Amino acid sequence: MKKVIFVIIGLSLALAAKTYAYDDHDFQIWNTDSEEYKINKESKIVLEQEFRWGDNASEFFYQHYDIGYFHDLKKWFNVGGGYRQIFELYRSKWQQVNEPYVTMTFSGDVKGFKLSNRSRMEFNDYEHKRDFWRYRNKTDLKLPWKFTKIEIQPYVSDEVFLTFGGLPTQFSQNRFCAGFTMNLTKNLKADIYYMLQSVKGTDVWLDANVLGTKIKLSF
Repeated sequence: MKKVIFVIIGLSLALAAKTYAYDDHDFQIWNTDSEEYKINKESKIVLEQEFRWGDNASEFFYQHYDIGYFHDLKKWFNVGGGYRQIFELYRSKWQQVNEPYVTMTFSGDVKGFKLSNRSRMEFNDYEHKRDFWRYRNKTDLKLPWKFTKIEIQPYVSDEVFLTFGGLPTQFSQNRFCAGFTMNLTKNLKADIYYMLQSVKGTDVWLDANVLGTKIKLSF
């Protein structure tokens, strides 16, 4: 009987471990590539793809493809919307997530400090688990200093995630970033950053240390 109990406990722990993708403080690498097409001075279409590696950057576990339209109603106020198709590794199988979204962004410039705040509402349509809504709020601060001919510019940002509708309403994730952007050419920009991602599990918070790169091509 004791052996049976120990087996049950062992299986329960194994299943619990599979609930989370990777260990706490996992090291990950994220790469994002985007293309920006200007329709006119106020409007643009953005295409984006992103790839992520986890388990100390040894396993490819996530990719998404995104198309969005964005329009400046004012110089300091932008609205937009789009659709993101996500493929993520879940219990050794690739699963698809459909994610339509709308955004609203306020921005300003104070003595060279560029500040922006983006609100994003998205619906997460899952194949393998319950659908839910999520609100994301991201604040970016670009510092006024630029270095070298390619204009290396440091920045910090923080994004909070609030999950609701289909799942219990809760503060479910936080992403703090520090990095720098640079202009490689007139139309090609790069971004290198460190992110501390904190995700709420069943009863604990799990952190990931992310080294990220972004490349943006504008037309």
